[in-house]
Amino acid sequence: MEHVIPLLADPAAHGGDPADAFHVVVPSLPGYGFSQAPTEPGFHSGRIAELWVQLMRGLGYDRFASQGGDIGAGVSAWMARLHSESVLGVHVNYIPGSYRPPLGAGLPPVTVEEQAFLEKAAAWTATEGAYAHLQGTKPQTLAYALTDSPIGLAAWMIEKFRSWSDCDGDVERTFGMDTLLTDVSLYWFSNALTSSLRLYKENRLFPLAFETLERVSPPFGVALFPRELPMPPRSWVARVFDVQRWTSMPRGGHFAALEEPSLLVEDIRAFFRPMRSRPETRRRM
Repeated sequence: MEHVIPLLADPAAHGGDPADAFHVVVPSLPGYGFSQAPTEPGFHSGRIAELWVQLMRGLGYDRFASQGGDIGAGVSAWMARLHSESVLGVHVNYIPGSYRPPLGAGLPPVTVEEQAFLEKAAAWTATEGAYAHLQGTKPQTLAYALTDSPIGLAAWMIEKFRSWSDCDGDVERTFGMDTLLTDVSLYWFSNALTSSLRLYKENRLFPLAFETLERVSPPFGVALFPRELPMPPRSWVARVFDVQRWTSMPRGGHFAALEEPSLLVEDIRAFFRPMRSRPETRRRM
């Protein structure tokens, strides 16, 4: 999130409208980067969402907006689900693979477009999803190997930067070697492999699954980057969430905040801009 912080916090310094400024809070997931690792099982994205709400309230924000990609998108969705009274709106650039809308009797049938997405996601999982299956079932076994070999860790991580970004196979063109090595180093020097991989297992055991007729009320916006992992159609997300913005982006992939920070920030601004006119939110964005 390094490149999006100044754009969100001080748009005037970067050619933007001062009225679009945000107070920005960017926490590390527990067990990642600079955050302490959980010391007990059951620490999935829903529990992290509870921590983030406590954090924001502790900082003096009784209501706030949330944005995320990858696991952060899941945490943001959980916050809106569990604490709709606090969350003004959620903007994401990824729909978590653990998202399970309610289906069955009395509910709309799966559309042709939704079925095509489910088949595409299943095919992707069969060819590209080995990492998630291993991290979601045997994370500690893998952690020993990655903790023991910096080259193994770099290969495990940088392969994803190459495969999931809009780089046309030239990963250094999009990110640069310093950026890639910095990201790998954050995991290596903080000894975060065991705790970071563990979250995949916790989220597999506690998916973002919804009850019949359950709805999440805060406004929901999605930025759809073309080289993202398989993303569902709008109707699939709208089965649970109040989707108010759905933007097809011109370029970029899974690591949007690193790849295309300006595009991501402009969509975040556009999504939350109408909420600023409401008196109860004007001072809290």
